[in-house]
Amino acid sequence: MFGKDIVLSDRLFTVLEQGGRRRKFAVEKKPFVTKEQLEEITKTYPTPFHLYDEKGIRENARQLKEAFSWNKGYKEYFAVKATPNPFILNILKEYGCGTDCSSMTELMMSKACGFSGNDIMFSSNDTPLEEFAYAAKLGAIINLDDITHIECVEQTLGYIPETISCRFTPGGVFKISNDIMDNPGDSKYGMTTEQIFEAFKILKAKGAKNFGIHAFLASNTVTNEYYPMLAKILFELAVRLHEETGAHISFINLSGGIGIPYRPDQEPNDIRAIGEGVRQVYEEVLVPAGMGDVALCTELGRFMLGPYGCLVTKAIHEKHTHKEYVGVDACAVNLMRPAMYGAYHHITVMGKENAPCNHMYDVVGSLCENNDKFAIDRMLPEIEKGDLLVIHDTGAHGFAMGYNYNGKLKSAELLLKEDGSAEMIRRAETPKDYFATFDFCNILKDAE
Repeated sequence: MFGKDIVLSDRLFTVLEQGGRRRKFAVEKKPFVTKEQLEEITKTYPTPFHLYDEKGIRENARQLKEAFSWNKGYKEYFAVKATPNPFILNILKEYGCGTDCSSMTELMMSKACGFSGNDIMFSSNDTPLEEFAYAAKLGAIINLDDITHIECVEQTLGYIPETISCRFTPGGVFKISNDIMDNPGDSKYGMTTEQIFEAFKILKAKGAKNFGIHAFLASNTVTNEYYPMLAKILFELAVRLHEETGAHISFINLSGGIGIPYRPDQEPNDIRAIGEGVRQVYEEVLVPAGMGDVALCTELGRFMLGPYGCLVTKAIHEKHTHKEYVGVDACAVNLMRPAMYGAYHHITVMGKENAPCNHMYDVVGSLCENNDKFAIDRMLPEIEKGDLLVIHDTGAHGFAMGYNYNGKLKSAELLLKEDGSAEMIRRAETPKDYFATFDFCNILKDAE
C-alpha cells in the first residue's frame, strides 16, 4: 500500500515508497498548547472544541505582510470561508487584511466587523443576484466568475462598477516541474482566455475603468514555486490584456493555494522566499511593460489559519474487534476533511509525546457512517479512556465545514490568548439551536 504512513514515534515518520523502499524522516509536530493548559481549559469548556493560537496567527500575518511589503498596494483578503469567526477577522484586520467573501452571510459578517469598500473582495460562483446587489451596496470589489455574469450584474445594479475583476482559468493541467499539481481544465471556476479578453472589452465599453485579474490553479501546494509560477501566468496575461484591450489593470489577485505541511515529513512553505520569487517575476514581466504600479492581492485561508488551530477531543471508548478502535467525543461534524477527502491530520496524545508509538488504532467518532474516522491504522502511543488528543492543523476548513448529521451539535471555538488564557469566541451549539428552524410551529415545543 504505497503512501501508507507509519509513525514509529512522534519524531520518526516512515513512508513506504514504490519498490518497497522506506524513507525515514526525523521530524516533530508539536501542539501549540500544553497538557497542563488543556487540563485547565477543560475545567470550564468541555471537549470537543476547536482551539486557535493567537500568537501564531499574529506572527504569521506579520510575516506575510512583510514578505510582500515591496509591493506598495499589496493586500491580503482573508478567505472567510476557511474560518468564519469575527474574533479571528478582527485580529487579521489589525494587520491590514481585508476579507474574501463568497456568500451573503460572509459579506454580512465582514460588514459587522467593520470591513467595507475595497476591503472586501467578493469572489463567488453561480452567484444569486441579490448577493451581487448586497456586495455592491457594501462597495465590495466584485470578481466575476463567468462572462455571462456581466449581464447579470448590469441588470441587477443598473450599471457596471468602475472597479471590477474577472476570474481566469487556463484549462489543461497545472504542473510544477513534472509533477501535476491540479487540473484547472476540470474546474468549474473562471473564464477561458478568449472569454476574459472579450469580457474586458465589454466591461470597458460599459464604463469599467479599473480592472483586476484573479486565478486559482492549485490547492494546498507545499512548494515555494507555486506562487511565482502563477504570478508569471497572470502577469503575462495582464500585459496582453492591457495591450490588446487598453484596459487599465490596477490589481492582480493571486488568490490562495499556498498550503501547509499536514504531514510531519513535509517542509513548510517559506513565505519570504515566495514573496521574493513573485517580486522577481514582477520585475521581469510587469515593470518593462510600464505596469510597475499594479497592486497585488492574495486570498489565503489555509496558510493564514491552518496550523494555528487544533481540535481537542477526549478518548471515551475503546473497542477490540477485527481492529483496535479508539472512540473520541469529536466526530466528522467537528472535522469533515478526513471523512470527505481521506485527509491526513496529525494526532498527539497529550502527555505521551515521548512514549513509543507501538499501538495501531483507528481513531473514530460516533456518526452512523463508517468514514467517520480521524485516523486509520495510525501508530500511536497506547491510548486510555480520558486521554486528551490534539488533532493538528484544523484552523482552516475545520469548524467551518461542520454540519449537523445525526443531530450532532457543533462545538465551541476558543482562542488561546498570548497571555496563556483561553477565551470563548463561539459557544457550543445546544439542542435549542438545532430545533430553532421549527420555531414557526409548536411541533417540537416539548423537545428538551
